Amino acid sequence: MASGSGDPLLAGEGGGRSRCGFVPSSVRLKTSVWSELGGAVGDLGTYIPIVLALSLASHLDLGTTLIFTALYNFATGVLFGIPMPVQPMKSIAAVALSSAHLTIPQIMAAGLAVAAALLFLGVTGLMTRIYRLLPLPVVRGVQLSQGLSFVFTAVKYVRYVQDFSQSSSASTAVQRPLLGADGLVLALAALLFIILATGSGDDEERRRRRSFARVPAALIVFALGLVLCFVRDPSIVKGLQLGPAPLRLVKITWADFKVGFWEGAVPQLPLSVLNSVIAVCKLSSDLFPERAELSPARVSISVGLMNFVGCWFGAMPCCHGAGGLAGQYRFGGRSGASVVFLAAGKLALGLVFGNSFVRILGQFPIGILGVMLLFSGVELAMASRDMGTKEESFVMLICAGVSLTGSSAALGFISGIVLFLLLRLRDVDYQGFVGRWGPAQQPTRNKAGGDNNSDEDA
Repeated sequence: MASGSGDPLLAGEGGGRSRCGFVPSSVRLKTSVWSELGGAVGDLGTYIPIVLALSLASHLDLGTTLIFTALYNFATGVLFGIPMPVQPMKSIAAVALSSAHLTIPQIMAAGLAVAAALLFLGVTGLMTRIYRLLPLPVVRGVQLSQGLSFVFTAVKYVRYVQDFSQSSSASTAVQRPLLGADGLVLALAALLFIILATGSGDDEERRRRRSFARVPAALIVFALGLVLCFVRDPSIVKGLQLGPAPLRLVKITWADFKVGFWEGAVPQLPLSVLNSVIAVCKLSSDLFPERAELSPARVSISVGLMNFVGCWFGAMPCCHGAGGLAGQYRFGGRSGASVVFLAAGKLALGLVFGNSFVRILGQFPIGILGVMLLFSGVELAMASRDMGTKEESFVMLICAGVSLTGSSAALGFISGIVLFLLLRLRDVDYQGFVGRWGPAQQPTRNKAGGDNNSDEDA
């Protein structure tokens, strides 16, 4: 597929300006239409497994989640002007799918609690202060651990059969079959196709290979996955019900708030602060250096407002995520238009199929999702390549290693901060510090000695 002659291929080529004066500048194309469409599906490797697992295991209304996340996508695309992702809160989802098995009211209560905390941090300006005080190696460590976590999960998706009725990332011990509509050969073919079409994802390479840059690789692979859904199970057509489910307020009791807060919000809040706000702001400045840096306060407030609207109606608690931003950028998203296109697609599916769309997603080839998630993880992890000294790399790797081993971004973050402070203590000039006190005390002793001598002379 080739873009039209009026579409600039890359930012800066043709100016990327829309001929429609009424289109906000934040969603005007900075690449080709196909490139932005490819970026639109770049974070679905994370989005689909989580919402599918919650829909199957916790009876989350997929139609409602699609409609509200579509509205979130549209708003963030217009407000931020970059392919800002909207993803489910992963820690809340993990707890909901674990042995604790949160109910829908408890899931929504957890989302509201996190939203309140982020809204407070954003409105008071505390989030901005936290962002400015955090050492870069620690932030890079969080990004590296999240990226590698995506890579590990992606490899599991490709190699092993998944059971999303139990968890969004629980691999079975069953090896994925070699052939078939969700076989290993299909996943590897999708992997090779994306590599051939996009290479390493570098913009300079895209400029040199203009013909390849026009191929919306991620969009083609995702569309193939949708077609294979019906090939794997043609009977899903009969189970589809047209029209969205009616919106209903979720009744949340005080008991739901207590369980949701302690079980869901407490583990989610550190991840939301670190990955959904701080890492997103830092990654956006890396990927879009020509733009003004995102305000951590605005991003924090954005997450809070989204969930204060959607959680009352049963939409999955959502946040922004550095992994999603990396994925959408990796597959061609360069402006807010990318997530606006995604919003249109989600809204159409939510309004037309409602919750019955889960029957289609249930047949989506998981190996293809694994391939898409793999590129998102690699793109996010590569943001850490700018560590210029061995000391910075040391802090980053310790932070990432602890995060991955303990499966906790908060634990890795604390370890990174402690290590960074210890290394700074080694730089303190203790001799100079002692020297400042030495001369101050010496005259006192001399004076005392002089008095004694005077006394003796007397």
